[in-house]
Amino acid sequence: MERPLSSDPTLSPEQHRTLDEARTRARKILSATKVAAFNAWTIGAFAVVTILFGFGNPAVLALGAGMAAVARNEFRGRAMLRRFEPAGARLLGRNQLGFMGLIVAYCLWSMYRVQTAPPDPEMQQLQDLAGVGADLIRQLSLVLYGCAIAATGLFQGLNARYYFKRVGMVAAYLSETPAWVVDLQRSATLD
Repeated sequence: MERPLSSDPTLSPEQHRTLDEARTRARKILSATKVAAFNAWTIGAFAVVTILFGFGNPAVLALGAGMAAVARNEFRGRAMLRRFEPAGARLLGRNQLGFMGLIVAYCLWSMYRVQTAPPDPEMQQLQDLAGVGADLIRQLSLVLYGCAIAATGLFQGLNARYYFKRVGMVAAYLSETPAWVVDLQRSATLD
């Protein structure tokens, strides 16, 4: 088991203090790597499920493939951010905007299909059994897709903003932190 960097006996008391201060300043940056890991695993899991249940539907397969690409970029951006690369935070922010675009495009396509597709005979039978009209189902579908667009805009937009704010934090961290500390932290994150 490795000792924490701050307990290394080869470092002077001043170096220990510098390292501890740097670790404190890096917390907000490194917390974003935890958010990215959560996003990557969650989106990746949904991508797998979407692809598995999307066979036969090209739009759903495209959505699943897009989600897999988003998950991959989350992992890449996370690794870059762990190395204190500002480009990692930019990649994560752009990735969230791309994810938002993907979901909005899928919802708009689905809204178009709800309006233009001929009624499904099986769905028509269910509607007849439930006594629900096709117009009500169509309207509810449009409302649900509209809500999904709004929720995606809010959630992915705030997530992108969160990551973009980290770009400046990383740049400030790199300018305020001695190079030897950054190198030491980068080597510690490779483990």
